[in-house]
Amino acid sequence: MSSRTQCRGVFDAPNMSGRVGDLSPKQTGALAQFREKIADVLDQLPNQTDHYLLRWLRARSFNVPKSEAMIRKHLEFRRHMKVDTIVDDWKPPEVIERYVAGGLCGYDREGSPVWYDIIGPLDPKGLLLSASKQDCLRTKVRDAELLRQECEKQSKKLGKYIESITIIYDCEGLGMKHLWKPAVEVYGEILTMFEENYPESLKKVLLIKAPKLFPIAYNLVKHFLREETRQKIAVLGSNWKEVLRNYVDADQLPAVYGGSMTDPDGDPLCKTMLRYGGVVPKSYYVRDSIKMKYDQCITISRGSSYQLDYEVLFPNCVLRWQFASEGSDIGFGLFLKTKGNETKKVEAMQAILPSERYNSHLVPEDGSYTCEEPGIYVVRFDNTYSVLHSKKVSFTVDVLLPEGHTGKQA
Repeated sequence: MSSRTQCRGVFDAPNMSGRVGDLSPKQTGALAQFREKIADVLDQLPNQTDHYLLRWLRARSFNVPKSEAMIRKHLEFRRHMKVDTIVDDWKPPEVIERYVAGGLCGYDREGSPVWYDIIGPLDPKGLLLSASKQDCLRTKVRDAELLRQECEKQSKKLGKYIESITIIYDCEGLGMKHLWKPAVEVYGEILTMFEENYPESLKKVLLIKAPKLFPIAYNLVKHFLREETRQKIAVLGSNWKEVLRNYVDADQLPAVYGGSMTDPDGDPLCKTMLRYGGVVPKSYYVRDSIKMKYDQCITISRGSSYQLDYEVLFPNCVLRWQFASEGSDIGFGLFLKTKGNETKKVEAMQAILPSERYNSHLVPEDGSYTCEEPGIYVVRFDNTYSVLHSKKVSFTVDVLLPEGHTGKQA
């Protein structure tokens, strides 16, 4: 028998949940071995119970060496981020406290905390121009620790082990501003941080009011999520208020989300518990732009232009671009190739965004276009108006695919 087969035989237990009271003999043995392997650092963990240790084992399919490596890396993370004291000793910048929407509000029917992420009012560019990426990440670590502590409080209160949370993800207003590349990169870092340091802490994600753009947004971030995490995401339809009440009792659900909970003054938005964010005022800005990493850099000669073709194979893909020029402005336009003179085999181009000059030497330019029909889309950088100077342009252009389509078009 191969070592791989032996590994499956030792750790796989398809009918067991891998939780306390529902372990196979081999899983029980793996837990004992795991506890022995990390005996030297047990007192550094926030929780030493079997419940807690099993989360790390489940996250690595009861592979003890991988689980040990994961938890030791987590301890390095805790030291680096000062996680043990982050709730009491650290406070996010004011701009994050005021303009990041969501919060903890109520408990689900099993007593788990319910966390809300409210996407529409979020201003990703404003936040990243006003606060450091490290502060954004540290805020999410603090939130995770607050929720972990809340689970422990609920465990004591209810007399049963509460280890995971329910998230209600309100996607109303999700737009291209949320798919700004630097913002997506930060989302990815946050999701990776959760997966690596808070395993098995998510019970369910109930996603409501998803717009047409959601499949593209999800496709951008889903590779940061383990398959087990993806399986916990439920996209609710138009009856979302009714479905939410299957998970959360009405008195624990804000009235704005179909329950009966209000603030003491009767506010259905429960603003004492939930923040609703908004556009970040420029008075908070501490930088003019975000340093970008561009995929390509070209020099466009005086009096000439440079164009790239992007074949869009599916309807409703999104073409996204970001660019910066050096020293002076540059023209930019987006076109769609169409059939021209069939006899002369000439292609024509329809102007989607007519060429326009942008001061991208002062502020990097970014934008997007939803391609409702497949075809060949042409991105053109235009320097034909300059009779004296060539232009150096750095840029990134992506075709974003809806969920269900994989790969990257170019």
